[in-house]
Amino acid sequence: MEKKKKVSTKQRIINEAIRLYNEHGAHNITSRHIAAELGISHGNLDYHYKNREAILVAIYKQMRKEMSASYEIGTGSTSSFADFHMLLLHLEAFQFKYRFFNQDVLEISRSYPEVSQLLKETIGLRNKQMAEFFERFMKDGFVKDEIKTYAERLKRTIRIIITFWLAQREVLGNQQDKPEGEMAHHIWELIIPYMTEEGKTSFKSVVEQYGYQYEDRALGNATV
Repeated sequence: MEKKKKVSTKQRIINEAIRLYNEHGAHNITSRHIAAELGISHGNLDYHYKNREAILVAIYKQMRKEMSASYEIGTGSTSSFADFHMLLLHLEAFQFKYRFFNQDVLEISRSYPEVSQLLKETIGLRNKQMAEFFERFMKDGFVKDEIKTYAERLKRTIRIIITFWLAQREVLGNQQDKPEGEMAHHIWELIIPYMTEEGKTSFKSVVEQYGYQYEDRALGNATV
C-alpha cells in the first residue's frame, strides 16, 4: 500500500487560508484565525508567512503554477477546439476552487503590490497563450479569415469574462444558479459566428464528446 505523503506545515497553512478566504473573504481573515483553525501557535504561522500578503503571494504562485499546467494540457487529439474546450472547463472549475481571489481580484490587486505585479505578469503570459490558440484555430481551418479583424477585441473580451466571471455573478446575485460550463458557453458564443463549416462540425463533436462538465484527467473525478 502506497504511503500517503505528509503535507508540510506551509502547505497546510495555504490550504486552510484558501478555505477560510473562500468562506469569509481574504480581508476578513487574519493569520490568527488561520492558526487557530489549524491548532498551531500564531508564532508558528508567522515563522512561515509573516503577513497576509505573504500568504496571498504563496497562494497566487500556486494558482499560477496550476493554471499554467492547465494551458499545457492536451486531449491527445490534434483538434485545437478540443484543447480549448477542455481549458475553458478547467478554468471554470479553477475559478470556484479559488473563488475568493476571483471575486475580490481588484481589491487584492490594489492592496498588495507584489500580488499585483505577479498578476500583471500572468495576464501578459495568458494573452500570449490565448493568441496561440487563435493561431491554431486558423491553422486548423476552424475559423474564417475575417476573425483576424476582430481577434484582438475577442481575446480581450474573453480575458475579461474569465477574470471577472465570479465577481459579476456575486454582484448580480445569481451565485446559486450554476449550470455546468456556463462560462464556457458564453466564451464559445463569441467564437461561433466566425466558425467555418469544418469548425462548426468540430465544435459539435467536441461538445458531444466532452460535454460541459470539467473532469480531472489525472484523478478521474468530475468537478463542478
